[in-house]
Amino acid sequence: MTDPQPPVPPVPTPDAATPPTAPPAQPTYPAYGQPAAPGYYAPPTNTLAIIALILGFVVPLGGIICGHIALGQIKRTGEGGRGLALAGLILGYVFTAIIVLYIIGVIIFAVWMASMGGMYSTYPY
Repeated sequence: MTDPQPPVPPVPTPDAATPPTAPPAQPTYPAYGQPAAPGYYAPPTNTLAIIALILGFVVPLGGIICGHIALGQIKRTGEGGRGLALAGLILGYVFTAIIVLYIIGVIIFAVWMASMGGMYSTYPY
């Protein structure tokens, strides 16, 4: 009366749809040396944006000029690098302002020292 084997589950008919498979847990990447699948490419970075960032530190006026040109190109072509161009612009403007304030300070100091020169003269008149 007791059956020693457990009951067998029913076999699906060939007309039944197969259950959907779960997506892979991690994204799949192409093998080494193989091109990536379409749609995975980021837009290329604008070269002038990179140059603007570098020149923002070294030659601030060059960073300002290249940054403005790069922003125009990025807007027109849709390339990447807008943040780099903005950083080059900001650095260029900040360092230019520091240099201008330094030059103004040197001129004020020179004028002040020239006006004080007669007060400490040891030569009799």
